[in-house]
Amino acid sequence: MSISDANLYLVGFMGTGKTTVGRITAQRLGFALLDSDHEIERQRGKPVARIFAEEGEAVFRLLEREFIERGHPSSRTVVACGGGLVAQPGLLELLQKKGVVICLQASIKTILERTAGNSHRPLLNVENPEARLRELYAQREAIYRRSGTLILTDARPLDDIVSHVMRIYRREAADFGQTGK
Repeated sequence: MSISDANLYLVGFMGTGKTTVGRITAQRLGFALLDSDHEIERQRGKPVARIFAEEGEAVFRLLEREFIERGHPSSRTVVACGGGLVAQPGLLELLQKKGVVICLQASIKTILERTAGNSHRPLLNVENPEARLRELYAQREAIYRRSGTLILTDARPLDDIVSHVMRIYRREAADFGQTGK
């Protein structure tokens, strides 16, 4: 695999911009874009919210693991990972073996604004979405912090965020190619 072929995995909490940033980054790199949630929805023929409701979160997390282990190309792909994907034991390390991992981050305030009234986020379909969001964020913050270079997406033009992702990807893809991960 050439240095420039390493996959790029965008991780981070819901509402940080992984799919939006991933789409533009993939276009600029000439890579495919896969969103793990969308791919699971396509395979199962139903939205994530229904998978959670009918089969439970544990089944959904297993589907995420299967997608990362064998459900996507091993090169030239930008993968926008679901917000809880890297919180699963061993998945962050697996991503780091498969490509470059970059974590998008935003403030709780920004995440609340971006996810308000969004019915396709099953973990926020609760009586107090803000309290649930804060609880989930607190549970996952440590893993996000060690999951790769962090890029803040609050109040920044999309083009600036994508340019920053591109710079980090190019630098880390070169390192990835040399270490032979």
